[in-house]
Amino acid sequence: MGGLWRLLRHRRDLRLLLGAGLVSMTGDWLLGVGLSFSVYALTGSTLASAVTLLAALVPQTLGGLVAGVFVDRWDRKRTMIVANLLLAVGLVPLVLVRDADQIWVVYLVLVFESVVEVFFAPAEQAMLPRVVDEQQTGELVTANALNSQNQNLARLLGPALGGVAAAVGGIPAVAVLDAATFLVATVLLLRIRTPGRVHADRLDHPERVVTGRLAQLRQEWVEGLHASWAATPLRVLLVFCLITSVGEGIMGTLFAPYVRSVLHSGAQTLGVVTSAQAVGGIVGGLVVATFGARWSPVRMLGAGAVVFGLVDLAIFLYPLVLVQAWPAVLGMVVVGLPGAVVVAGMMTLFQQHSTDAQRGRVFALVMLARSLATVVGTTAAGFLGDAVGIVPVLAVQGVGYVVAGLLVLVVLTRTREAAPSRVAA
Repeated sequence: MGGLWRLLRHRRDLRLLLGAGLVSMTGDWLLGVGLSFSVYALTGSTLASAVTLLAALVPQTLGGLVAGVFVDRWDRKRTMIVANLLLAVGLVPLVLVRDADQIWVVYLVLVFESVVEVFFAPAEQAMLPRVVDEQQTGELVTANALNSQNQNLARLLGPALGGVAAAVGGIPAVAVLDAATFLVATVLLLRIRTPGRVHADRLDHPERVVTGRLAQLRQEWVEGLHASWAATPLRVLLVFCLITSVGEGIMGTLFAPYVRSVLHSGAQTLGVVTSAQAVGGIVGGLVVATFGARWSPVRMLGAGAVVFGLVDLAIFLYPLVLVQAWPAVLGMVVVGLPGAVVVAGMMTLFQQHSTDAQRGRVFALVMLARSLATVVGTTAAGFLGDAVGIVPVLAVQGVGYVVAGLLVLVVLTRTREAAPSRVAA
């Protein structure tokens, strides 16, 4: 625990980056839960819920093809600041949504937000190693564990706020609260002193002259793709993301219908159940932040994913014998523990096996892979949720995590591949 507080005390910019991330992610959860419940409540259709997610995912899929190239060229701190401001302004049209006939406004707003987010997320992940000593694996693991804590704290606060906002003020209230979080995050990012730009001497092949801007962008994109696929650990991590993101698409589409139609509960229950995972995640994140420097990131990711999937299966299947909400709340608390371990292990492995000059492209490719897989899961869930049933389709998500975790354990524990050389920020 002493190392955790020592890191926070001596890394001012890490504190600011984590603070901005916490506020922003709280808003993301607020918006996601608030919109998912409101759209389903207005339309009563799992297909409409799927379209809501697709509106956010399809632009990420297309934008992920090129976003990483720009993130590695631009100042990452400035990219995050401008993106936050655009995300806040983009929410304004949601204030006009009052009934099912205006759901198309939700879709358009989500498309815009997704386009901006595809630049923000890789910039944030690439910036994190710059505000710590990335040569120290323990420090990097601790920083990622703290970032996982952010996600869990945001998951604790955001869904509860989103559920209340959706129940009290509908989509307009959800939009106003989310916009406020982006503005607060912007203020924190402005105070970061660490430069966000990759120096010219840290870019891939700076001596290479390429004729034409489009040709140069294409070359840099291909280099990023090669870097992401050349290393065995990165290939395995991408496959892990593909498998688990199909399940996340299913989960994102059907969890609100699960609470409403399977557990026979409302928006407040959805907020509580979703936030409950954060309770276990906070405990798990503290454990990882304190002791994670002693653990193998590979075992953290693989074993954590297996346990995560098994607990999720229990959550989805128990209503077959008991239709009450409290077991879902308890199960979500438990699943938060391995969830925190999975996030810290995965982010550490991605950062260890990529250079600073490549990270924007690597993380953009990860977003692309996850978006493509989530689109598949979302589309399948939208149709199969009505045709097959909510519970059987949700069970696929849990199975996916078990399979992906076993893949990591089997392949990466046998792989001894050195991380690429890194230049300290």
